[in-house]
Amino acid sequence: MRNVTTGLRELWFRLLASVAVVLCLLSCSKPQNPAAGATRSATQTVDIDATSFRPATLNVKVGDTVKWVNKDPFPHTVTSDAGDFDSMELAPGASWTYTAVTGGDFAYLCKLHPNMGR
Repeated sequence: MRNVTTGLRELWFRLLASVAVVLCLLSCSKPQNPAAGATRSATQTVDIDATSFRPATLNVKVGDTVKWVNKDPFPHTVTSDAGDFDSMELAPGASWTYTAVTGGDFAYLCKLHPNMGR
């Protein structure tokens, strides 16, 4: 009877040790703070009104969305100075959305009214 009890006790301790090792490995593989380093994308709105952009330039992060809304009674474009994007012609009351693939400062203009945004 003593051998069976000793064998069961050893088996039980080995099982507990194995479970402890698995739990340790699982806890070490998970990020300590999943929100650390995560960035949230933002949405910015630019009004096109009185033949001007408000604001005239933007600073965006990768993944940010920018929405331009044409509040003027005539068409405009939203065209990146660097050639990163071009809305083509926006009719009065129309809007156009762009999601940034690179971050930084973006200057833009209206190809129909090149003095806008300058």
